Amino acid sequence: MKALTKKRITALLALPALLFAAPHVLAQSEEYATPVELFPDFSDFFEQALARDNVPGGVFAVVHRDRILQIQPFGVRAAGSSALVDENTVFRLASVSKTFASGLAAKLQHEQYFQWQDPITQYVPEFRFQNESLANQVTVEHLLAHSVGVVPNAYDNLIEANYNRTRILPHFARLNPLCEPGECYGYQNVLFSFIEPVLEQSTGVDYATLLSTELFNPLGMNNASVGLEQYLAAPNKAAPHVRGQSRWFSRTVTPHYYNFPSAAGVNASAADLAQWLIAQLGYRPDVMPTEVLNDLREPRVRTVRDLRRRGWRNFIQDAHYGLGWRLYQFGEHEIMYHGGWVQGFRADIAYSPEHEVGLVILLNAESNVINDISSQFWADVLPRLEQERWVPYYHASTTRSAETDPEQQRANSVRPDTPLPLLPIQPLGNSSAGAGLLNR
Repeated sequence: MKALTKKRITALLALPALLFAAPHVLAQSEEYATPVELFPDFSDFFEQALARDNVPGGVFAVVHRDRILQIQPFGVRAAGSSALVDENTVFRLASVSKTFASGLAAKLQHEQYFQWQDPITQYVPEFRFQNESLANQVTVEHLLAHSVGVVPNAYDNLIEANYNRTRILPHFARLNPLCEPGECYGYQNVLFSFIEPVLEQSTGVDYATLLSTELFNPLGMNNASVGLEQYLAAPNKAAPHVRGQSRWFSRTVTPHYYNFPSAAGVNASAADLAQWLIAQLGYRPDVMPTEVLNDLREPRVRTVRDLRRRGWRNFIQDAHYGLGWRLYQFGEHEIMYHGGWVQGFRADIAYSPEHEVGLVILLNAESNVINDISSQFWADVLPRLEQERWVPYYHASTTRSAETDPEQQRANSVRPDTPLPLLPIQPLGNSSAGAGLLNR
């Protein structure tokens, strides 16, 4: 028997859903007889992009509402190896880790363990600027919104020198903010990591345990972990690769950014991040309640520099930072986004609250091709969902009406005898994003 390719396996796994839906779709008028393709040719586009740049391995996942529509691996875990990447292969997430820190913090803040307006000196009394009164103005919210006002990436050079937070902390007494806290944007890793003592002191539990008990375990993120030791212990993990003159070279994973787990210390697979996206889309209110998600999505500070972001600048009309997430005005639509980059790895995660679609991309090489893949996905999908008169909701098994009750949510799964809802899309105007490269 001829071996099945991963792409054919993915297609076969999708058949039950299509067969399930077909009688109901055909029962509608001919206008709705053919299901809309959510991401036509995206698998080929993804594989061709990685192959052109000789990326050793990668994987993407697409979710719609509460369902994983597709997970598509590509290539090998390490150059020269025969071990293939799959949906459970662990990658370093780098700054995508910030989405977990902010999600955990927002969840605990709504449970009243602390307040957004608490001064950071309440938890880190040694924190100082040259002007001590300015240090007292920095709040927990400013940390997660990158709005402390300090020069961007302050003391990342000391992270690279393998300093931990305790050794770096006294250096902030040499600085003053460029603006009043809360008034301007400056991306941070060291300052962002101050959320860890806030959460640990307010709960009495260490940060890694909080992530596991509050997020990873209840969401079924079975491959997710925090730290270098956990990465090294994973039997199915991707290796990092950096670019040489003619090819990609593997590198040894270093502990530097793992010293700042909230900023860059999470390890996870595409299957894990798909579950995280489903929670971000509102289909796991038992873990991420609606009010928590709304808090994360509220724009805190404008990020003008993102308007020049490689691969995205032709599409983004405006940009802000919320709490651990970037908010992009992508043509006429809003998407939540974050990227990650640490030696040898790239990661992207994004979702559309409006259309309830999400995308994850993980690469085991520092390839800028990830920018083009992510932006072109949204450039194709968002206008398509706007222009088409319905969305194939047979992919989703639950409804919003049950979101406050997880047990009822599971009980309300779509069954063969349940009519499928058709969702009219109201045009929002001509999108400047265009149809993108995927319509070739």
